[in-house]
Amino acid sequence: MSADLRTGTLHMIYSMTAFGRDQSEGDWGTLTWEIRSVNHRYLDISMRLPEDLRGLEAEIRKRLGQRLGRGKVDCGLRFQRNNQAGSEFELDESLVDRLLAAAREIGARSGDKSVLPTANILQWPGVMKTPALDVDALGEAALAGFDRALQELVSTREREGSDLAQHIEQRLAAADAVVNAAREIMPEVISAYRQRVHDRLKDIAQELDPARLEQEIVIFASKSDIAEELDRLVTHISEVRRVIKKGGAVGRRLDFLMQEFNREANTIGSKAADIRVTNASVELKVLIEQMREQVQNVE
Repeated sequence: MSADLRTGTLHMIYSMTAFGRDQSEGDWGTLTWEIRSVNHRYLDISMRLPEDLRGLEAEIRKRLGQRLGRGKVDCGLRFQRNNQAGSEFELDESLVDRLLAAAREIGARSGDKSVLPTANILQWPGVMKTPALDVDALGEAALAGFDRALQELVSTREREGSDLAQHIEQRLAAADAVVNAAREIMPEVISAYRQRVHDRLKDIAQELDPARLEQEIVIFASKSDIAEELDRLVTHISEVRRVIKKGGAVGRRLDFLMQEFNREANTIGSKAADIRVTNASVELKVLIEQMREQVQNVE
């Protein structure tokens, strides 16, 4: 992804965890949007809309799909109608008359002569009517509020994505240092093994066969050689940096690279013939796990 559709910026990764909110008011009442997102393998959208605005769902899903690549998104809209003005209420007198007539008939049959309470009449569905909403105007206001809430969500994902990139880069730098240190000590590891074999044979007063000794050293060096693993780790480090710089929805690619990182660290551990190499393998695994935890939240 070169230019990102969400902000037009280049070279940015995004977190999947964020929150966006917008509240707007008008003659019709109050509209409140809340959008939450967490990490997920795909883009999974859950939506809650008032009945009057159900028709917006397809457009909202479209806009979410244009701005978000992955994540479990919970999108909800609350609409509180403005009913403060008395002129907005209309009494359905015909319905009230029917309710009172029904109450009197039931009372006559049961012997209960009490009057139906006013509060009960007012609570009956349809007794108090409000003017029809201008759904088109309300829908336009709702979409405008949604865009503002979505932009806040995307901006948060961008900021947290920048933090994730920094955390990953810090651990990449540390892994780079471990790889370089491991490469530097390998000649010492081979030399130390040569000396141990020499001393052992000397202790048992066995005649030294230079050719046999050299063969043992070559076999050991071959079994404990981690040069290829270190080279691949350097390649992986470079690739992670390239992917982060590229930006966009790169979480799956980074997750795959973390698996490859771990494979090389495990191989180095299995070949370790020196406590320093073992420690390097352990340190790499710790750094990889820390990166993997961050990568799980990258879009």
